[in-house]
Amino acid sequence: MIGYVGNIENQTFKNNYFRQVMFTGKNCQLVVMCLQGGEEIGREVHPGTDQFFRIEEGEAKFIFNDTEEHIVKSGEAVVVPAGTYHNVINTSKSKQLKLYTVYAPPNHPDGTIHKTKADAMAAEAAHHK
Repeated sequence: MIGYVGNIENQTFKNNYFRQVMFTGKNCQLVVMCLQGGEEIGREVHPGTDQFFRIEEGEAKFIFNDTEEHIVKSGEAVVVPAGTYHNVINTSKSKQLKLYTVYAPPNHPDGTIHKTKADAMAAEAAHHK
């Protein structure tokens, strides 16, 4: 398939992996994510990449540059401009947070699947050696 065609909402609901790349193009990347109860992505920054988030299920706290906080609920979206430090935290201690994100340009190797946050952290550490 040349691009991506699919029901992203259903794929987001079905996904139980921390991170799964669905599509990688020259200028953007589509990724579905699932954060377990109380889990967070962790403070990060993408110097040359804008990031769009859409929450499909649950509620998240977004923190920008360590000072600005937003509670984002199912059906809402967030855009994080390149160079902005950010974190996404699942506000529920027991329910999963289901979301998808679009990076422009891509941020992860095509085909990336991180079943858990620990897998994601190990891959990032190996990448930065």
